[in-house]
Amino acid sequence: MTKPDPQRPGPLYPPIEPYLTGRLDVGDGHSLYFEEVGNPDGKPAVFIHGGPGGGLVDDYRRYFDPERYRVVLFEQRGCGRSTPHASAPDADLSTNTTWHLVADLEKLRADRGIDTWLVYGGSWGSSLALAYAESYPQRVTELVLRGIFTLRRSELDWYYNGGAGNIAPEWWRSFEAPLPAGFTGDRIAKFNELLFDPDPAVHLPAGIAWTTWEAATSTLEFDPAHVEEFSDPAFTLAFARIENHYFHNAGWFREGQLLEEVDKIRHIPGVIVQGRYDLPCPITTADALHRAWPEAEYHVVLAGHAAGEPEIATQLVAATDRFAANWPLR
Repeated sequence: MTKPDPQRPGPLYPPIEPYLTGRLDVGDGHSLYFEEVGNPDGKPAVFIHGGPGGGLVDDYRRYFDPERYRVVLFEQRGCGRSTPHASAPDADLSTNTTWHLVADLEKLRADRGIDTWLVYGGSWGSSLALAYAESYPQRVTELVLRGIFTLRRSELDWYYNGGAGNIAPEWWRSFEAPLPAGFTGDRIAKFNELLFDPDPAVHLPAGIAWTTWEAATSTLEFDPAHVEEFSDPAFTLAFARIENHYFHNAGWFREGQLLEEVDKIRHIPGVIVQGRYDLPCPITTADALHRAWPEAEYHVVLAGHAAGEPEIATQLVAATDRFAANWPLR
C-alpha cells in the first residue's frame, strides 16, 4: 500500500491528477462535471463536497490511497464546472434541491458502471451522504463522514442567528454588515432576499459577507489563506446563493429526518470524525448522530471544521486506508 510521505507535512497522499474527466447530463438542464482518480481497478468511492456549492479543490483527491481506490469526484448542481452556474444573472435554483442531488448521485454511480461504493462526505457533504445512504443503503459499502451537519433548525440558528457570533464577534459584524441596521429577524431569510436581488450592488456584498463568515470561522485558528480561497466573485456568489437556498428550505428535510432514519444505515460500517471546536457544525450534532448510530467509529479531535486541519485529515486518511486494506491490487 502507498503510504503518505513521512517527509511531507500533513497526512494526505501526494497530489494526483485525474485519469478521466467528463460531464453527466442529469436532467432539468443541468450538466455535472466529474473526474476519476487513482486506480481504475480499485475500490470504488465517491467524494461528496461541502457547501452546498463548494465545488472541488485538488486536495480532495488526496484522502484516498491511489493504488487501492477508484475515486469519483463531482461538482454538484450550480457550482464549480457544472452548468448552469448559480452566479449567472438569471440563475434558477428551483431544480437544485437535496433530492435532486441524491438522484444525481445514483445517476453518476450507474453511469460510471459502479455497483456499490464507499461514500465520503464532510460538512454539507455529510448531510448529502446520509440522505443518499438512507435512500440507497444497498449501494453503500462504507460511510466516512466529517463535520456532521443535518440542517435541523437549531443548527442553522446557531450559526446564522447569533450563537456562533458570540465566539467570533469581529467576523459576525462583517457578516451582518449588509443587513439593515438593528436587524433582529431570521438572517437566513433576509440574506435570501439580498442574494437573489437582481442588483449586483445588493447581491455581491451579501455574497461576500455570507461566504467570508464561513471561511473565517471554519478553522481552529484564523487562516487568511483559507479566506482568500473563497474570494473569487463568481464562486462567492454561487456558494452563498446555493447554501442560502438550501438552508432557507431546511434542506427539504423533515425536522430531524437524517437522525430519525439512521436505522436504515446502522448495518453499514462507518467512521465519524468531528472537530471539538467546530464552529459551523458544532459537536452536538455529531454526538447526536453517534448516539443514534453507536456502531460507527467516532473520533473527536482537537480541531475546528475544515477537513485539511491535521488532526481531522489524519483520521480521515486512516479511515479510508482501513476500508481499502484488503482490496486486491491489480
